[in-house]
Amino acid sequence: MFGILIGILQTYLGIQIFRFYFKCTRCSAEIAFKTDPQNSDYVVESGASRNFEPWREEDEAVEKEKKKRAAEEMGDAMKSLENRAVDSKRDMDILAALEEMRSMKSRHATVSVDMMLETLKRSAYDKVRFWLLFFLTSPL
Repeated sequence: MFGILIGILQTYLGIQIFRFYFKCTRCSAEIAFKTDPQNSDYVVESGASRNFEPWREEDEAVEKEKKKRAAEEMGDAMKSLENRAVDSKRDMDILAALEEMRSMKSRHATVSVDMMLETLKRSAYDKVRFWLLFFLTSPL
């Protein structure tokens, strides 16, 4: 349909890695790239160059923020102290969330399949018993 040749190279964790070959519509040069499931991306092999890399924009934003913060802290000791306090609070919040996840995991680890099935049977039995008592004791 579009003159694309597709070749299956190998698999990565059960996901097939494809290689695509096609020709440029302007210059008829052959372009080849393959999928990269490990990074959820693709890799240009020949005939083309990438003009946009999404991770580069993110890295530049992080670097810009680091430089801005360093410039603010350069001559202002109070700003440096405030930033360290904010970092410390963020770290404590992360540690608290991590500890909560660990405790939740340990609570879930103590529940076995047999225990869960027994609880479900008991709750079903209690529902049936409730409705039987309700209908038997209610005036018709």
